[in-house]
Amino acid sequence: MAPRDIVILGSTGSIGTQALDLVRANPDRFRVVGLTAGGSNPVPFERQVQEFAPAFHGLGEDASVEAAGRPCDVVLNGITGAVGLRPTLAALDAGTTLALANKESLIMGGPLVLERAKPGQIVPVDSEHSALAQCLRGGSPEEVRRLVLTASGGPFRGRTREQLAEVTPDQALNHPTWDMGPVITINSATLVNKGLEVIEAHLLFGIPFDRIEVVVHPTSVVHSMVEFVDGSTMAQASPPTMLIPIALGLSWPERVPGAASAVDWTQAQTWEFFPLDDAAFPAVALARRAGTRGATAPAVYNAANEVCVEAFRAGRLAFTEIVDTVADVLARHDVPSKQQLTVDDILEADAWARSAATSLIEGAVLKGDA
Repeated sequence: MAPRDIVILGSTGSIGTQALDLVRANPDRFRVVGLTAGGSNPVPFERQVQEFAPAFHGLGEDASVEAAGRPCDVVLNGITGAVGLRPTLAALDAGTTLALANKESLIMGGPLVLERAKPGQIVPVDSEHSALAQCLRGGSPEEVRRLVLTASGGPFRGRTREQLAEVTPDQALNHPTWDMGPVITINSATLVNKGLEVIEAHLLFGIPFDRIEVVVHPTSVVHSMVEFVDGSTMAQASPPTMLIPIALGLSWPERVPGAASAVDWTQAQTWEFFPLDDAAFPAVALARRAGTRGATAPAVYNAANEVCVEAFRAGRLAFTEIVDTVADVLARHDVPSKQQLTVDDILEADAWARSAATSLIEGAVLKGDA
């Protein structure tokens, strides 16, 4: 069997570097034909280019759009944030299998992205959605009662809202089970990431929001579950690693032998599950409301959050004010009434949300400094 030709977008990030580890370990399965990155780490990128000698490489969003549209078997979109939308659309328009780690592009694009995708063209790379896709092999769509997304709870599980007010960026970046980029790590601490994943699960699998649950599972061994109508539940479990969902994204529907270590069943295991504290962590409930409103509301949720996370990292916004500000921006947003959204509509909403969030943050800072 010939190796699959893959393009990796965001090759210097956490997803991209782990994908390249899999390529190194499986040269008979995968061949890199394209590499792109944002440009913040040019030296590691040049090393990757020298090692893998792809037919195409480049830095920046335009390079990622071009790479995503080139002939290949799989495009892995490992870009973080809204800049992943145009590359996602380019890969879909090219008819290539899209291994999607950039959840923001699906959440922003919503129906527009789904309309451009052929059946089975999008393979989720988020660990939770990869787990759901695996569990859904166990039954027909009519047999599914609920999707259950697991959340580690982040570094502040069990804290009250009052206790969260004094959280620092360094504390928020210290995730207990996952090693991720800074934006995703802070999103995990606020549970905004889980809110985004609820919207993503709805879009990927067509399950209504009232049948998508979130449960806190601190050890992150069970990555998500599917509950069926007969009362049975299927769970996908492995030690916390992105190697398995990345490998599945690159090789779907086949598995890559030895992609990562399995759970050691010879050792005692204790798995705990807790209900989500919506009062301390309102991001998931807010995401449900944005997803239910639909149209450009999810794009506004995502864009406002990206601005707020950067403000928090810069010390201009308190931890609890991240989601509060996102909620304020959403409350001010008028969802367009037209049925068919364009890319321009989505990008316009994204830009508006960023401007609105910036204005609110600057107003709060000025008020606080007065």
